[in-house]
Amino acid sequence: MTVHQSLLSKIHCINPHCPNPIQIWGNKFCQNCGTPVLLKDRYIPLRKISKGGFANIYIVWDKKTQTERVLKVLLETSPKALELFDQEAWVLANLNHSGIPKVEPEDYFHLRRRNSKSEVGHSSQCFLPCLVMEKIDGCTLEEIIEQYPQGCPDIYVIDWLLQAIEIFRELHNRKIIHRDIKPSNLMLRGLEISSLTKLSPTFSHHQRKKRGQLIVIDFGGVKQMNNYRIKPTKTVPKCSTTRLVSPGYSPPEQITGGEIGPFTDFYALGRTCIHLLTGQYPTDLEDPSTGKLKWRQLKPVNSTLANLLDDMVSLDVSQRPATAAEVQVRLAKIYRQQKRSLGISIFATRIKNFLKLQLINLGKNISRLYLTASQIVHQIVAGCVDTFWEMILGGVGGSLGAIFGLIFAYWSGVGDRFAGLFSNFLFLVSDVPLTIGPEIVVFGLAGLGTGVGLTDVGGFGQRRRYWLAAFVGIIGYILGGLCWQFSQVANSVYTTTEDLIILEIMGKLSVGVATGVITLGLGLRRYHSVYALLVAGLTAIVFVGFEQLNIFPKLFLEFIVVSQSQPSLLEFFASISFFGLLGCIAGFCLGVSHYIIVPLLQRLGL
Repeated sequence: MTVHQSLLSKIHCINPHCPNPIQIWGNKFCQNCGTPVLLKDRYIPLRKISKGGFANIYIVWDKKTQTERVLKVLLETSPKALELFDQEAWVLANLNHSGIPKVEPEDYFHLRRRNSKSEVGHSSQCFLPCLVMEKIDGCTLEEIIEQYPQGCPDIYVIDWLLQAIEIFRELHNRKIIHRDIKPSNLMLRGLEISSLTKLSPTFSHHQRKKRGQLIVIDFGGVKQMNNYRIKPTKTVPKCSTTRLVSPGYSPPEQITGGEIGPFTDFYALGRTCIHLLTGQYPTDLEDPSTGKLKWRQLKPVNSTLANLLDDMVSLDVSQRPATAAEVQVRLAKIYRQQKRSLGISIFATRIKNFLKLQLINLGKNISRLYLTASQIVHQIVAGCVDTFWEMILGGVGGSLGAIFGLIFAYWSGVGDRFAGLFSNFLFLVSDVPLTIGPEIVVFGLAGLGTGVGLTDVGGFGQRRRYWLAAFVGIIGYILGGLCWQFSQVANSVYTTTEDLIILEIMGKLSVGVATGVITLGLGLRRYHSVYALLVAGLTAIVFVGFEQLNIFPKLFLEFIVVSQSQPSLLEFFASISFFGLLGCIAGFCLGVSHYIIVPLLQRLGL
């Protein structure tokens, strides 16, 4: 550690009567009073951090270790004050415990002033008793209480009590009584106030380390006892000892100058713990009639812990614990109980948090499932509506086209002229007696109506191109009708079994040819050939199924060729029904292909 650059510009004279104690860095003596500011050629006073009637406290820079340390300068000049200061230095120098500030034997010295003349109006003492000790970086329990006005968690207090008793065991084994235990004289090394509230209330070693190491400070009132009773006699004799009282924490025997011992420190520590637990000053908790502390109702804690604290602060010293070892035994039991209770609590909390997390995840999954189901239902409904309207308009278009086709073909003379025209140019097979009649007009206009009807709905992402749909519809239906006619008359020419099977298949596929070709003109945005093949195959399968199940009369399931100059009433309605059914089935097959088969093929990567 190196001293901060901002501190190198000034140092502080430790003479309490110096009129201008702030000095320039580098001086060995104060330029105002002559007091040395380089102590023992090692320590440089940086700043004063505490001032009292008994002593001043400074932060000094140790040139040897390159660290900051604490310097305590005695102000009181009485022989008793010097005796106590000597005793404090001796005790600290002879103790070696991590919970007590470290002091080296040479760190206690008397600093002689360069100018021994007394300042006007001040003592003529020409030396300053000095004690350098380890600097503890952290906060006091008094500062902790300010952060917990309603009281600290009992786990924290148990932890601090355990550490304090361990330190007391070291002190009491050496017959040393601290006599001034209170929150301001107990520090937590390495702990910042802001980080305390972020710590987990557990007994784990990691968390205990984070909560800071307890340090007992201010040994100015320490008493080295050559002999003391673990339990005082009932008639307490007066002792020739300096009275040191901290209101609210010092026990009655210390206040009255009676016999002291380990029980004295236990009393003060017990009151400190109750202050930490409740957040209230101990004197405010005293029963006016009995003097006992009424605190349990303010902070429900483990009953074993409460009993221990009540024993420690008992007005009857014989009821207090006799030794630190006795307190440690009782604390070990409390520690196990709290750890077990905390373990159950933590387990229950974890189960609760786990279940809460699972419920949250379940809620999210249900929400996602609901959203997915809603999307699926929406798509199904949209697909069904889309397909339904395609079927309706496809069927209506086919029926209307067939009606107009029948009228034009058989009642206007247009049919014969078109039949003659087609006979000269299309599908002339010399060895097949295929006769093209007026029905070719019926096929064409039925295809036109179907194409326009399917396009008008605009389903399946179509681009509405009526002229293309009409033209391709005419071509598709004429081709389908001719395939049907060819399959019916060619069996007189092709008589082998294989040929007859092929002709049978051609007849079944004729409806598929009509709808497959018309699909190519509907303005679908992609996969035109795939849609055409799917619709053709599905249409043929549906019509074969109708035929096998006898759902419709056979005349309603095939292209009709009128045998006379005009169709009979049955042929008229059968033709209209066939083309209406064909348009309806074409719309249905388009819907199945668009919403089911094509997406499935895409997912399969085909």
